[in-house]
Amino acid sequence: MSPAPPHRLARQILRAPAFVRNAAARQARHPVEQWMLRQPRSVRASYVREVIEKGGDAKLAEIWMLRQPEAVRESYIRGVLAPALPPKLRP
Repeated sequence: MSPAPPHRLARQILRAPAFVRNAAARQARHPVEQWMLRQPRSVRASYVREVIEKGGDAKLAEIWMLRQPEAVRESYIRGVLAPALPPKLRP
């Protein structure tokens, strides 16, 4: 049996119950993955629908993020972008 394609596995994990997603978030190496796994079901579902099911292109992900409500964008800034800045540049 061959391994599951990466997009199929991502889709399954993003749609999984909280205990599965929380375990995956603890093991995720990238802040973006950790952030996404901790988002509400509606955010994760829209990401699956708008990005993963259309091939997972980075530009699709960027478009998806720009179309999200302010609260989602701000949580991404706080959880992913700001911590990656050098300390003197952090808000």
